[in-house]
Amino acid sequence: MSDNTCTLASVVAYPIKSCAGISLQRGLLVETGIDLDRAWMVVDHHGHMLTQRDLPRMALVQTAFRGSQELVLRAPGMLALHVRVDTVEEATTAQVWNDRVQAYDMGALASQWCTDFLRPGLPAAERLRLVRFDPEQLRPCDPQWTGAHTAQTAFADRYPLLVTNTASLADLNQRLVAAGANAVDMRRFRPNLVLDGLQAFDEDHIDTLAITTTQGLVQLKLVKPCVRCSIPHVDLASAESHPAVGDVLATFRADPRMQGGVTFGMNAIVLQGEGCELAPGQTVQTTWTFRD
Repeated sequence: MSDNTCTLASVVAYPIKSCAGISLQRGLLVETGIDLDRAWMVVDHHGHMLTQRDLPRMALVQTAFRGSQELVLRAPGMLALHVRVDTVEEATTAQVWNDRVQAYDMGALASQWCTDFLRPGLPAAERLRLVRFDPEQLRPCDPQWTGAHTAQTAFADRYPLLVTNTASLADLNQRLVAAGANAVDMRRFRPNLVLDGLQAFDEDHIDTLAITTTQGLVQLKLVKPCVRCSIPHVDLASAESHPAVGDVLATFRADPRMQGGVTFGMNAIVLQGEGCELAPGQTVQTTWTFRD
């Protein structure tokens, strides 16, 4: 087992659920994780969430912030779409897993852009929509895993942050290559925080992370192993899906704590540090636990 210190290797936000992320030099921590992480989501005409599970082409949608005013979407064969960060249109609702939440529609142009790239040819009444999470909406995390700690998330699957470990990916890649498959990079697993300086799968046994920033102390608690779906199967360059990652993970990462679900990475909640900025290179102090 490693000692009590490691390094924050990268900080990533995914403004639109299931689209490409943005590596940040500084990420503002808020109650729901990294600011503007999963603040937007693509939905069908019933308001139900769409992800790479349904539409692997979402992996090809690149996102970038233009100053503090605009989110810019780019995709092959498409003109860039500029979405105002400080502007929404009509109020609506959206379904994310079992939660029906308040949201805002981002308008007809965003709807047309998402439809043309992801599901071209849909009739007008069935066009996809881009929605933004209502910041006044409370979406609590599952207390089965957060315990006495209250935590909130936006359009993320369940928890504010996903934490992974470079050594765990190196271990997986060795196994992939040995099985005749290609190595993959960490982007397939869509983490917010990547740790360096640990041994492989040390994150399974970490209880808390503490990071001293110029704004104050950040404390995060790792609460639940992340059960992986088909999203890590998606090639980020081609949007083609191949099960090699899941097949190899299943040979050694079936987790009895998750009823045999295949896990990689840990979900985390914010205990302290809202308003602080996380940055690559920061030193991370860890405390450890042994989970049954």
